[in-house]
Amino acid sequence: MKKLHIVILVCIAISIAALVSFMGSLSTYETIASAKQKDGKTVTLYVNVDHAGGMEYDPAKNPNYFAFHISDTLGNKAKVVCNFEKPYDFEKAEGITLKGKMRGDVFEITSRDGILLKCPSKYKDDPNMAKKNLSQNQY
Repeated sequence: MKKLHIVILVCIAISIAALVSFMGSLSTYETIASAKQKDGKTVTLYVNVDHAGGMEYDPAKNPNYFAFHISDTLGNKAKVVCNFEKPYDFEKAEGITLKGKMRGDVFEITSRDGILLKCPSKYKDDPNMAKKNLSQNQY
């Protein structure tokens, strides 16, 4: 075999290994019910904060404990426990993406990267204000 053929085969093998490792890191969004079936495995949820369930955060007592309740689009509910401080503007979040593990009826998040807040748009309630600002910013 020529050296060129060996180099090409090695490049192909590296490309296949990279694609396989990338495919393994892709994740899909789960529902709370499907996350409960995958108890102990890392899953990603897109949910809404259930404000009626309340929120537990007392920085004087334990600044690294934050708990709240969530609901998904199917109406399933669960409690979420975070082992870090409450994110800034958490109360304003419309929806949140959570990455963590379900343990029974409690969803656990261990790192700050496990929670991503979707903040409301400042033009959501007033489309006329959005049009006005858009026309003012044109050159």
